[in-house]
Amino acid sequence: MEPFVSVTGRVAPLDMADVDTDQIIPKQFLKRIERTGFGEFLFYDWRDESFYLLDREEYAGAPILVAGRNFGCGSSREHAPWALEDYGFRAIIAPSFADIFRNNCTKVGILPVVLPEEKVRAIMESALAAPDGEVKVDLEARAVIDATGETHAFDIDEPVRQRLLNGWDDIGLTLEHESAISAYEDTGERDGPVTTAFG
Repeated sequence: MEPFVSVTGRVAPLDMADVDTDQIIPKQFLKRIERTGFGEFLFYDWRDESFYLLDREEYAGAPILVAGRNFGCGSSREHAPWALEDYGFRAIIAPSFADIFRNNCTKVGILPVVLPEEKVRAIMESALAAPDGEVKVDLEARAVIDATGETHAFDIDEPVRQRLLNGWDDIGLTLEHESAISAYEDTGERDGPVTTAFG
C-alpha cells in the first residue's frame, strides 16, 4: 500500500448525503476477481444525472473527494474503497462516514477526513465556484488547508494514522512483527499431532 503523508490537489464535489456502497460501485460489477479495474464503474448509475460532476473536465484527476454526511453507508463491500482508490482518490472529506466503510478505506490507503458540516460545505462550495482551487490534506499535521488558506484540524486514531503514514496494509502490519513470529515458530513448533493406534 502506498504511504499517505499528504495530498494536494483539486477537489471533486459530490453534494449528496447518505451515499451508500451500492451507489459507489453497483452490484453488477462485483464479479471481478481482481482488486483493480473498478474505477471505471465508480458511481456508474449516476453518470447521466445532472448533479454528477466528477466526470467533468475541471474535476478530472482530482485526488480529493468531498461529500455529504454518512458517506459509504449500506453494505460493507470492500469494492467501494477499491473503486474510489482505482479512480484516483487519495482522501475523502465528509461530515461523517459509515464505520465499516471508513475502516475499509484506511486498509487501501485512502484517508477519510471528518470535518464539521459547515467546513465541508464551505470546501464544497469553493470547489463548485472555483474548480481550479487546490486543497491540501496533511496527515502528518492532521489538518486540511482549504483553497482560501484556512486550516482545519481533524482527529484520527493514532494506530490508523501510523498505518497510513507507513503504507501498512494488513499483511505489512503483520510483517512488522516478523522477528517475533519467527522466534515463536522456532521455539513453539511441535513435532505434529499425536497418533494413537486402535485395535
